Amino acid sequence: MREIIFDTETTGLDSREDRIIEIGGVELRDHFPTGRTIHLYINPDGRKVHPDALAVHGITDQFLVDKPVFASLVDEILEFFEGAHWIAHNANFDMGFINAELARIGRPAIPAERVVDTLQIARRKHPMGPNTLDALCRRYGVDNSHRLKHGALLDSELLAEVYIELIGGRQTALGLAGPERSRALEVADQSDIVALTRSQPLPSRLSTQEAEAHKALVKKMGDRAIWMKYGLGGEPGGQ
Repeated sequence: MREIIFDTETTGLDSREDRIIEIGGVELRDHFPTGRTIHLYINPDGRKVHPDALAVHGITDQFLVDKPVFASLVDEILEFFEGAHWIAHNANFDMGFINAELARIGRPAIPAERVVDTLQIARRKHPMGPNTLDALCRRYGVDNSHRLKHGALLDSELLAEVYIELIGGRQTALGLAGPERSRALEVADQSDIVALTRSQPLPSRLSTQEAEAHKALVKKMGDRAIWMKYGLGGEPGGQ
Protein backbone atom coordinates (compact mmCIF):
# COMPACT_ATOMS: atom_id res chain seq x y z
CA MET A 1 0.00 0.00 0.00
CA ARG A 2 1.34 3.38 -1.01
CA GLU A 3 0.53 6.58 0.89
CA ILE A 4 1.72 10.18 0.55
CA ILE A 5 1.72 12.29 3.70
CA PHE A 6 1.49 15.85 2.41
CA ASP A 7 0.94 19.46 3.37
CA THR A 8 0.40 22.75 1.57
CA GLU A 9 1.02 26.40 2.34
CA THR A 10 -1.19 29.02 0.73
CA THR A 11 -1.60 32.74 0.19
CA GLY A 12 -4.65 32.75 2.48
CA LEU A 13 -7.62 30.74 3.68
CA ASP A 14 -10.10 30.99 0.77
CA SER A 15 -9.53 28.26 -1.82
CA ARG A 16 -11.81 30.09 -4.27
CA GLU A 17 -9.45 33.09 -4.40
CA ASP A 18 -6.19 32.15 -2.71
CA ARG A 19 -3.53 29.90 -4.18
CA ILE A 20 -1.11 27.15 -3.17
CA ILE A 21 2.45 28.44 -2.84
CA GLU A 22 4.18 25.36 -1.38
CA ILE A 23 3.55 21.63 -1.38
CA GLY A 24 5.55 18.94 0.36
CA GLY A 25 5.04 15.19 0.58
CA VAL A 26 6.62 12.07 2.06
CA GLU A 27 6.11 8.62 0.54
CA LEU A 28 5.18 5.63 2.72
CA ARG A 29 4.91 2.03 1.53
CA ASP A 30 3.03 -0.26 3.92
CA HIS A 31 3.46 2.48 6.55
CA PHE A 32 7.26 2.62 6.16
CA PRO A 33 9.00 5.79 4.84
CA THR A 34 10.80 5.08 1.56
CA GLY A 35 12.94 8.22 1.57
CA ARG A 36 11.16 9.64 -1.49
CA THR A 37 9.81 13.17 -1.07
CA ILE A 38 8.37 16.00 -3.11
CA HIS A 39 8.89 19.67 -2.28
CA LEU A 40 7.86 22.51 -4.57
CA TYR A 41 7.35 26.26 -4.28
CA ILE A 42 4.66 27.64 -6.58
CA ASN A 43 4.09 31.09 -8.03
CA PRO A 44 0.53 32.16 -7.04
CA ASP A 45 0.00 33.76 -10.46
CA GLY A 46 -0.57 37.30 -9.26
CA ARG A 47 -2.24 36.54 -5.92
CA LYS A 48 -0.50 38.28 -3.01
CA VAL A 49 0.34 36.52 0.25
CA HIS A 50 -2.00 37.67 3.02
CA PRO A 51 -0.17 39.13 6.05
CA ASP A 52 -1.77 36.57 8.37
CA ALA A 53 -0.57 33.74 6.16
CA LEU A 54 2.89 35.29 5.93
CA ALA A 55 3.11 35.26 9.72
CA VAL A 56 2.42 31.51 9.70
CA HIS A 57 4.79 30.30 6.97
CA GLY A 58 7.09 33.24 6.23
CA ILE A 59 6.95 32.83 2.43
CA THR A 60 7.08 36.26 0.81
CA ASP A 61 5.80 37.54 -2.52
CA GLN A 62 9.39 38.38 -3.51
CA PHE A 63 10.53 34.80 -2.89
CA LEU A 64 7.80 33.44 -5.15
CA VAL A 65 8.35 35.75 -8.13
CA ASP A 66 10.61 33.37 -10.07
CA LYS A 67 8.84 30.12 -9.09
CA PRO A 68 6.81 28.14 -11.65
CA VAL A 69 3.02 28.34 -11.66
CA PHE A 70 0.84 25.38 -10.69
CA ALA A 71 -0.05 24.50 -14.29
CA SER A 72 3.59 23.83 -15.12
CA LEU A 73 4.07 21.61 -12.05
CA VAL A 74 0.82 19.67 -12.06
CA ASP A 75 2.18 16.68 -13.97
CA GLU A 76 5.09 16.31 -11.56
CA ILE A 77 2.73 16.52 -8.59
CA LEU A 78 0.20 14.03 -9.94
CA GLU A 79 2.93 11.61 -10.99
CA PHE A 80 4.34 11.59 -7.47
CA PHE A 81 0.88 10.93 -5.97
CA GLU A 82 -0.18 8.41 -8.64
CA GLY A 83 -1.98 5.42 -7.12
CA ALA A 84 -1.45 6.59 -3.55
CA HIS A 85 -3.74 7.76 -0.80
CA TRP A 86 -3.47 11.50 -0.07
CA ILE A 87 -3.00 11.90 3.70
CA ALA A 88 -3.10 15.31 5.37
CA HIS A 89 -3.92 16.92 8.71
CA ASN A 90 -7.22 18.76 8.26
CA ALA A 91 -7.37 17.33 4.75
CA ASN A 92 -10.50 19.30 3.82
CA PHE A 93 -8.39 22.46 3.78
CA ASP A 94 -5.54 21.07 1.69
CA MET A 95 -7.76 19.14 -0.71
CA GLY A 96 -9.99 22.18 -1.17
CA PHE A 97 -6.96 24.03 -2.50
CA ILE A 98 -5.63 21.09 -4.53
CA ASN A 99 -8.95 20.55 -6.27
CA ALA A 100 -9.46 24.28 -6.82
CA GLU A 101 -6.06 24.47 -8.54
CA LEU A 102 -6.91 21.42 -10.67
CA ALA A 103 -10.27 22.90 -11.64
CA ARG A 104 -8.62 26.14 -12.83
CA ILE A 105 -6.61 24.21 -15.42
CA GLY A 106 -9.36 21.80 -16.42
CA ARG A 107 -8.06 18.74 -14.56
CA PRO A 108 -10.38 16.35 -12.66
CA ALA A 109 -10.63 16.55 -8.88
CA ILE A 110 -9.00 14.01 -6.58
CA PRO A 111 -11.74 11.56 -5.44
CA ALA A 112 -12.65 11.76 -1.76
CA GLU A 113 -12.07 8.02 -1.32
CA ARG A 114 -8.37 8.54 -1.96
CA VAL A 115 -8.06 11.06 0.89
CA VAL A 116 -7.33 10.34 4.56
CA ASP A 117 -7.66 13.04 7.23
CA THR A 118 -5.34 12.48 10.19
CA LEU A 119 -7.19 15.17 12.15
CA GLN A 120 -10.34 13.03 12.06
CA ILE A 121 -8.34 9.97 13.14
CA ALA A 122 -6.84 11.96 16.02
CA ARG A 123 -10.23 13.27 17.12
CA ARG A 124 -11.62 9.74 17.27
CA LYS A 125 -8.60 8.44 19.15
CA HIS A 126 -8.19 11.46 21.46
CA PRO A 127 -11.65 13.03 21.74
CA MET A 128 -10.56 15.37 24.51
CA GLY A 129 -7.76 16.80 22.35
CA PRO A 130 -5.90 18.96 21.64
CA ASN A 131 -5.17 17.52 18.20
CA THR A 132 -3.06 20.10 16.43
CA LEU A 133 0.10 18.77 14.81
CA ASP A 134 2.22 20.33 17.54
CA ALA A 135 0.03 18.80 20.26
CA LEU A 136 0.22 15.36 18.65
CA CYS A 137 3.99 15.64 18.35
CA ARG A 138 4.15 16.29 22.09
CA ARG A 139 1.78 13.42 22.83
CA TYR A 140 3.81 10.91 20.81
CA GLY A 141 7.27 12.21 21.59
CA VAL A 142 8.00 13.43 18.06
CA ASP A 143 10.70 16.13 18.12
CA ASN A 144 9.27 19.30 16.56
CA SER A 145 11.64 21.73 18.25
CA HIS A 146 12.90 22.88 14.82
CA ARG A 147 9.40 23.85 13.68
CA LEU A 148 9.64 27.61 14.12
CA LYS A 149 7.24 28.28 11.23
CA HIS A 150 4.98 26.09 9.14
CA GLY A 151 6.67 24.47 6.15
CA ALA A 152 5.07 21.96 3.80
CA LEU A 153 7.88 19.39 3.75
CA LEU A 154 8.81 19.71 7.42
CA ASP A 155 5.17 19.40 8.46
CA SER A 156 4.78 16.35 6.21
CA GLU A 157 7.79 14.69 7.82
CA LEU A 158 6.43 15.36 11.31
CA LEU A 159 2.95 14.19 10.31
CA ALA A 160 4.36 10.96 8.88
CA GLU A 161 5.77 10.10 12.32
CA VAL A 162 2.53 11.10 14.03
CA TYR A 163 0.43 9.13 11.52
CA ILE A 164 2.35 5.93 12.22
CA GLU A 165 1.63 6.39 15.93
CA LEU A 166 -2.03 7.21 15.31
CA ILE A 167 -2.59 3.93 13.47
CA GLY A 168 -0.98 1.88 16.19
CA GLY A 169 2.71 2.66 16.36
CA ARG A 170 5.76 1.12 14.76
CA GLN A 171 5.30 -2.18 16.57
CA THR A 172 2.23 -2.92 14.41
CA ALA A 173 4.60 -3.90 11.58
CA LEU A 174 5.19 -7.22 13.34
CA GLY A 175 1.50 -8.04 13.13
CA LEU A 176 0.93 -7.20 9.47
CA ALA A 177 -0.33 -9.79 7.05
CA GLY A 178 0.27 -10.46 3.38
CA PRO A 179 2.30 -7.90 1.41
CA GLU A 180 2.45 -5.55 4.39
CA ARG A 181 4.02 -8.25 6.55
CA SER A 182 6.48 -9.09 3.80
CA ARG A 183 7.49 -5.45 3.56
CA ALA A 184 7.87 -5.26 7.33
CA LEU A 185 10.20 -8.26 7.35
CA GLU A 186 12.23 -6.82 4.49
CA VAL A 187 13.02 -3.61 6.32
CA ALA A 188 13.22 -4.97 9.87
CA ASP A 189 16.57 -5.78 11.48
CA GLN A 190 17.02 -9.56 11.15
CA SER A 191 18.53 -9.80 14.64
CA ASP A 192 15.32 -8.30 16.02
CA ILE A 193 13.25 -10.97 14.26
CA VAL A 194 15.43 -13.81 15.53
CA ALA A 195 15.18 -12.44 19.04
CA LEU A 196 11.41 -12.92 18.92
CA THR A 197 11.70 -16.73 18.67
CA ARG A 198 12.89 -19.28 21.30
CA SER A 199 14.98 -22.33 20.53
CA GLN A 200 13.50 -24.10 23.57
CA PRO A 201 10.15 -23.56 25.34
CA LEU A 202 10.26 -22.03 28.79
CA PRO A 203 10.07 -24.55 31.64
CA SER A 204 6.84 -24.79 33.57
CA ARG A 205 6.56 -22.43 36.53
CA LEU A 206 4.11 -24.73 38.32
CA SER A 207 5.12 -26.77 41.33
CA THR A 208 4.71 -30.57 41.26
CA GLN A 209 1.67 -30.24 43.53
CA GLU A 210 0.03 -27.69 41.23
CA ALA A 211 0.67 -29.86 38.17
CA GLU A 212 -0.87 -32.91 39.84
CA ALA A 213 -3.90 -30.86 40.89
CA HIS A 214 -4.34 -29.72 37.30
CA LYS A 215 -4.21 -33.28 35.93
CA ALA A 216 -6.78 -34.41 38.51
CA LEU A 217 -9.10 -31.54 37.51
CA VAL A 218 -8.82 -32.31 33.78
CA LYS A 219 -9.47 -36.01 34.43
CA LYS A 220 -12.76 -35.11 36.14
CA MET A 221 -13.80 -33.12 33.05
CA GLY A 222 -13.59 -36.19 30.81
CA ASP A 223 -12.23 -36.78 27.32
CA ARG A 224 -14.16 -33.83 25.83
CA ALA A 225 -12.44 -31.25 28.02
CA ILE A 226 -10.92 -28.46 25.92
CA TRP A 227 -7.57 -29.13 27.57
CA MET A 228 -7.51 -32.53 25.83
CA LYS A 229 -8.19 -30.96 22.44
CA TYR A 230 -4.92 -29.04 22.55
CA GLY A 231 -2.88 -31.80 24.18
CA LEU A 232 -2.80 -30.04 27.52
CA GLY A 233 -4.29 -32.79 29.62
CA GLY A 234 -0.95 -33.40 31.24
CA GLU A 235 1.29 -30.78 32.78
CA PRO A 236 0.11 -27.26 31.82
CA GLY A 237 2.14 -24.14 31.29
CA GLY A 238 5.09 -25.69 29.48
CA GLN A 239 4.23 -24.22 26.07
